[in-house]
Amino acid sequence: MERIKQRYRKLVFFTWFLTLDLIMFGAFVRLTDSGLGCPDWPGCYGNVTPLGAMTDIHQASQAMPFGPVTLSKAWIEMIHRYVGALLGMLIIAIVFMAWRYRRELGRSPALAITALVAVCVQGAFGAWTVTHRLMPAVVTAHLVFGLSVLALMTWLSARERPHLALPAHAARWRPWLVVGMALLLVQITLGGWVSTNYAALACLDFPTCHGQWLPDMDFHGGFSVIRGLGELPSGEMISQNALTAIHWVHRNFAFIVLAYLGVLASRLRAEPGLRGPATLALALLAAQLFTGLTTIFFQWPLLIAVLHNGGAAGLTLACVVMLVRLSTAGRAPASAT
Repeated sequence: MERIKQRYRKLVFFTWFLTLDLIMFGAFVRLTDSGLGCPDWPGCYGNVTPLGAMTDIHQASQAMPFGPVTLSKAWIEMIHRYVGALLGMLIIAIVFMAWRYRRELGRSPALAITALVAVCVQGAFGAWTVTHRLMPAVVTAHLVFGLSVLALMTWLSARERPHLALPAHAARWRPWLVVGMALLLVQITLGGWVSTNYAALACLDFPTCHGQWLPDMDFHGGFSVIRGLGELPSGEMISQNALTAIHWVHRNFAFIVLAYLGVLASRLRAEPGLRGPATLALALLAAQLFTGLTTIFFQWPLLIAVLHNGGAAGLTLACVVMLVRLSTAGRAPASAT
């Protein structure tokens, strides 16, 4: 029985680590404009690897030297798909073990099954990202579902990791943390909307935007959901005022999230069982502020932009770990040893 539990835990932890890596690599794909490196799905011009599509890739890159299709972008996109497929297979293995050994593990397989459904939806949005030509709503949904898979895998992993038992009174923080996670989800969605609309450099000054606290903005155009990349719903090119609105909302909502989660994490550090993830959340909030400002002042360097996406993923996992631990407040956690 103990051998089965150990195998299950190792599988869950490895899959969680791969999920986090895939989130980071997905940001790299998006920020290097490699999402259409292979403009079909699931293969690359009908081939399993870019090696079989060299002629098509060469012709496309010759026709548009600065376009979305190059050999390097094709490999970046296909590696992302390969890792995504591997992740799906690992989650299927987790579901199999969770169901087959549910008595030995002492847990319901429901959470593992939910993770499998989420990764299938995530895969579908990955395909639609290509077939809908990087439509902002689809790409943003792809990001959000990716972080949802990470949250579910973190939940699975946190249940298997021993931690200090929390007193019953700590449960009072649970609704506050749920509100914080809701605010974080909104901010991550806004960040995805900034990235997919290429609005990160819409304001190049701080704390003002174009030298004003309230610059000219087009909220209707900026937050119209059903439209193509770089377009308004009418088919016209998206305006600078619309891009400014996208950037301005994300920037200013960040301060609400920073203040709320900062105060909450500071309070949660007083609980010994939450000190680690709460400290991580505080560090990541500071890092997000730094990378966000650096992105503006240094005009979106790739490494900093990827780290900014990684910080959002890190905040998600820190909050999920705290929520899982708070759910055991007043009793010894099942995973404690």
